[in-house]
Amino acid sequence: MTTPDFPTDEARRLVDIALEEDLGPRGLDVTSTATIPADQLATGQVVARESGVLAGGPVIALVLEGVAARTGGTSPSLDVRIEDGTRLAPGDVIAVLDGPTQQVLMAERTLLNIMSRLSGVATHTRRWADALEGTGCTVLDTRKTTPGLRALEKYAVRAGGGTNKRMGLFDVAMVKDNHVHAAGGVGAAYTAIRERYPDVTVEVEVETTEQALEALAAGSRFLMCDNMSTDLLRATVHAARTWAQARGESVELEATGGLTLDVAAEYGATGIDFMSVGALTHSSPIIDLALDLA
Repeated sequence: MTTPDFPTDEARRLVDIALEEDLGPRGLDVTSTATIPADQLATGQVVARESGVLAGGPVIALVLEGVAARTGGTSPSLDVRIEDGTRLAPGDVIAVLDGPTQQVLMAERTLLNIMSRLSGVATHTRRWADALEGTGCTVLDTRKTTPGLRALEKYAVRAGGGTNKRMGLFDVAMVKDNHVHAAGGVGAAYTAIRERYPDVTVEVEVETTEQALEALAAGSRFLMCDNMSTDLLRATVHAARTWAQARGESVELEATGGLTLDVAAEYGATGIDFMSVGALTHSSPIIDLALDLA
């Protein structure tokens, strides 16, 4: 299985680290090698134990390849039956592995650890996307990711129906209160970034309607409305769009801070374009997946 936007290089690096943890420098599973003949064959099924949204299917092949490379064994054949982004029901067979039993069992925990984590992120994201459906608002992720897993966790957000905001500090400039303080004002911070990096998108964090209008006057057309009530957010959206429309321009607005699924639709209805939710990647519980020998 090949997913076009799956971060294969990052996934391969993660698999190498995970297999090093599990198999050690000798590439050895002491239990399986002691109890199972090297020529014994088995069929293993990757199965969903609970409902969710799948993400990380391409990892299975990478783990099988990694185990075979470390042990000098033969990699099992693989039949992936469910694509990433698909809703799962308990009992769904995600993939079938056929080959040496030792190889299947040595791959088991690594592939489940990664897929369970990514599927958890995708499932959580889908709940937000469903809650915002019909509002015109899109859920975004943040940089609050697990170190080393950012590319994969952000892939899982996409698989769950969300959108990636920025990959790091290098691709979007975000002017927050500390930058404003250090630079001497919103206008000074915005101008410095625009002069130094003219092709980079610049977003300015605001907490009041007045700050939003100040940021627009400084040149920003992307505002992050932080910790606003729905009433304040609605007023800020109206003021910002009125200001921009009077000049024949457009502005994008994002809500963030203290948001929960219970109020997602209410905030989405204020007219904002985006809602950024750090919990997509820092607080998503895993989805229970298993590998059963048939």
